[in-house]
Amino acid sequence: MTDVDVAVVGGGPAGSTAAYAAADAGADAVVYEKGVPRSDRDRLGPDSTDAAGFLDYWLDVAGLDVADIPDDVIEHDLADAEFIGPTERVTVDRTGIDNDYDAFGFTFHRARFDDWLRDRAEAAGARYEAGTTVKTVDSHIDGDGHEHTLHLGGGETVTTEYLVLADGPQRQITMRVLDPLLPADTQASTVLSPPDANHIAYQEYRQFPDDVFDDASLKFWWGWMPGETAYPWVFPNQGNVARVGLTMPIGLDIADFDPDDWRLLRADDDKIPSGSEYIRRFLTEVYGDEYDIDTAFPIVDDHGKAGGTETYPISSTQPIESPVEAGIAVTGGAMGATSAFHEGGDHVAHRTGLLAGRLAATESLEEYNDAWHDAIGDEVKRNVAMANIVGSFGPDDWDDTIRITRSMLDATDTGSVISKSSARSAAGGLKLYGKYRKAKFGLRNGRYVSLHASDYSL
Repeated sequence: MTDVDVAVVGGGPAGSTAAYAAADAGADAVVYEKGVPRSDRDRLGPDSTDAAGFLDYWLDVAGLDVADIPDDVIEHDLADAEFIGPTERVTVDRTGIDNDYDAFGFTFHRARFDDWLRDRAEAAGARYEAGTTVKTVDSHIDGDGHEHTLHLGGGETVTTEYLVLADGPQRQITMRVLDPLLPADTQASTVLSPPDANHIAYQEYRQFPDDVFDDASLKFWWGWMPGETAYPWVFPNQGNVARVGLTMPIGLDIADFDPDDWRLLRADDDKIPSGSEYIRRFLTEVYGDEYDIDTAFPIVDDHGKAGGTETYPISSTQPIESPVEAGIAVTGGAMGATSAFHEGGDHVAHRTGLLAGRLAATESLEEYNDAWHDAIGDEVKRNVAMANIVGSFGPDDWDDTIRITRSMLDATDTGSVISKSSARSAAGGLKLYGKYRKAKFGLRNGRYVSLHASDYSL
C-alpha cells in the first residue's frame, strides 16, 4: 500500500496539470515543488520564468479552452509576429494551422498562469507542497508492479505507485531517476543535458515609450547574434512594459566569430557578451538613434523574478519516451518537449501533464508514450525540422530566409505559410520548401525521439 497514488515532482505547467488531471480522475495526487520567491507572486511557486506567449493553434495542442483562463492571466491579444534580419524583415499574421482562436495568439503573465494551474489542481483535490524539495527517488520494480520512494528535503519519505517527473529543463531529479533504468554504458545526462544543446535565456522588463510600444506583435531579431537558434525578442507585457530578452547557447568561443558579421558583437570583445550587455547593445542598435536608452527604456524593478530581470536555462534536446512499464512518465521541459526555438513550451507541457495525470490515475500509464506522440508529435516535428535547417545559419542566410518567407506570404492571404504553391512564388522558395519537407520526412515514425522506451533496462 503506497502513501499516494500519483506523486509529481515539479509544480510548473506540466506538474500542476498532471496533478489536476489525476485528482480529477479520482486519484490521490500530490505535487512537490521546491518553490522560488518572485517579486510578482505572494507565495512560493515554480520558477515561472518565460517570455510567455501562446500562438492560436497552441490552445488545441495544449488541450486548453481559452475561456477557462482567468482574465488577469491574458495580457494582450496578438495580431502578428515580426521577424527582423540584419537587412530584411517580414510580418507573419497567421500560423496557417487550423484552430478556433480569433487572434494570432496572446501574451500572458506566466506566474499568474502557473498560480491558476496550481489553484485548479488543488480545487480538484490534489495537494501542492510548495517549499518541498525531492532529494532522491528509489524505484522498486518487479513482476508484481512498481513502487517509488521519494526522499524529501525535510527527511520524510513518501511512497507512490505512479511517478510523474515535471522538473523542467534542469531535470535534476529526472536524470537521477532514469539513470538506474538505463544500461550501464548510458547516462541520462548524456541525452538530456549535452552541452551543445543547452541555452541560457535572459530577459529584462523595460518600460517603452508610447510611440514604439506595440501591444499586438511579437518581435524577433534573427541573425544579429551568433549561436544556433540565438536571437533577441520583444514581447508586450502589462501597460507599456515589454519583456526584452534573448537566448544564447552555453560555451560559445568569441574567437569562432567575426564581429563584422554580427550586429551585436564588437571588435574589442574578448568573450561572448553577457545577457545584460547584449540587451543594452540591442536596444541601442534598434532605438538608440531616437532615444537615450537608460531614461526612455528603464528597467521596471517590480516585474519579473527579481529586480525586473530573469535568467533561466533552456534545453533544445529532442524529446524522450518514458519508462512507462516502471510507472514513470516524464513530461514537459523535463522530457525535452519545449521548442527548439525556445519561444515557449507551455502548450506541450500542459498537454503532456494532462495525459500523464489521467493515465496514471486510471492505471493506464503504459499508453502514455503513444498518447503524447499523437498529441504533440506534429508540433515537435515542425520545430525540430526547422531547427535542423537553420542550425548553421549566418546573417546572410537569415536575410535570405526572411525575404523568401515574405514573398511566400505575399503570394496568398490564407492557408499554410509553408506550402509548395507559395514556395513557387519566391526566388529560392522551392529550395527552402524542399529542405523543410526533407527534414520533416526524416523525422517520421517518431524519429525525433532521443531516447526510446526500448532503451530502458526494465
